[in-house]
Amino acid sequence: MAEEEKGFVIRDRRGRGAEGQEASASEQAATAQSQETEAGQEAEPRLPPSFLSFVYSLGTSALMLLGESPGREGVSVPQSLSHAQEIIDVLIILETKTKGNLTQEEETLLQEMLYTLRIKYVDKASSSKS
Repeated sequence: MAEEEKGFVIRDRRGRGAEGQEASASEQAATAQSQETEAGQEAEPRLPPSFLSFVYSLGTSALMLLGESPGREGVSVPQSLSHAQEIIDVLIILETKTKGNLTQEEETLLQEMLYTLRIKYVDKASSSKS
């Protein structure tokens, strides 16, 4: 018989205990939760993702890239007009592709977010050229 070529072997060692035994997923989750609680932080309840939260997340990211503070002191993101423009373009695509398929609340949020982002983008772009 011909000898088989031996390649490399990938071993995942994440989640191993001190004795080298793999920790189960539930043990890992419990450890992460206890570490979070020990740090004095409560686990925030997670809501299921929605179109509203998606649009809000994209809008917040674009605002941060335009140099706006997200409300937390000490957190700063370098200003990047080109990346902000990409997010605005994605929101425009969403507006076009979902026309007539959104609830009134979703449509209002999307339109207001786009209006705000466009105004801030033009303001930042014109001030950077001066």
